[in-house]
Amino acid sequence: MKKYLLSTLALSMLLSAGSATSALAQTKAKSKADSEKTKMSDNGATVKTKVADDGKVKVKGKSEDGAKMKATTKPREGVEMKNMSMTGDKGVMVGGAMMTPDKDIVDNAVNSTDHTTLVAAVKAAGLVETLKSAGPFTVFAPTNAAFGKLPAGTADMLMMPENKQKLTTILTYHVVPGRLLAADLKDGQVLTTVEGEALTVHRSGDMVMIHDAKGGMANVTTANAVSKNGVTHVIDTVLMPTK
Repeated sequence: MKKYLLSTLALSMLLSAGSATSALAQTKAKSKADSEKTKMSDNGATVKTKVADDGKVKVKGKSEDGAKMKATTKPREGVEMKNMSMTGDKGVMVGGAMMTPDKDIVDNAVNSTDHTTLVAAVKAAGLVETLKSAGPFTVFAPTNAAFGKLPAGTADMLMMPENKQKLTTILTYHVVPGRLLAADLKDGQVLTTVEGEALTVHRSGDMVMIHDAKGGMANVTTANAVSKNGVTHVIDTVLMPTK
C-alpha cells in the first residue's frame, strides 16, 4: 500500500502542476547523451525517473517513512520500434489527419477532427502542458461520438470552470504511465491510471476492450498512434472512474 501511495503521489505531482513555474519548482532535471534523468521531491517523498534513448523508463521512489517503489517499462522490440522513431515520417490516420511520431500527444490530437471535444476538455482542465511533457504516456482517447454518448449536456457541464476538478479526474483516468502499444495489452491486464484508479484490459484476438471502474466498456477502434512522448489508442466510449 505504501508503494502504491508513493507511486500515485509522484504521478499526481506531475498532473497538479498548474504552470511551468510550479513544475520547475518541484522538479530538477538534467540530460545526458544517452538518457534523461528527473528527480522530484514532495512532502518527504523522492522519485527519480530515467528515460533512455531506447525508450526504457526506470522509476525509483522512496518516502519519508522508508517505503520504496521501483518500476521499469521497456518498449516492445521489433516492427513497432520502427514506428516509435522520433524522426520517422510514418504514422496512423486518425480523424482525417496523420498522427506522426515526431509530434507530441497534444500536437497530434489537435489535428484530428474526431477529437475536438477531447482537445477542448484537455485545455479546460489545464492538462495541455502535462501531456506535452516528456512522459511517456499511454492515452485512451475518446472520440467526439464517445462524448456524445454521455447524458445530454454532460460534456458542456464538465467544461465549466467550477467543474474543473471533476473534468481533470475523468481525463487523467484515460492516461496510463509508460508507452503501451496494442501488442503490450494482455487479456485481464490491470492498468493503474494517472488518476489513481484501475482500468482492466479484455482482449479477443486483435480486438482490445477497456473496462472502467463503473463497469463500462470502451472498444479500441484505432490503435498505436505513436507520438514522441507516448502512444494514443482511440476509443469509442468515455471511461468513468468511481470518484
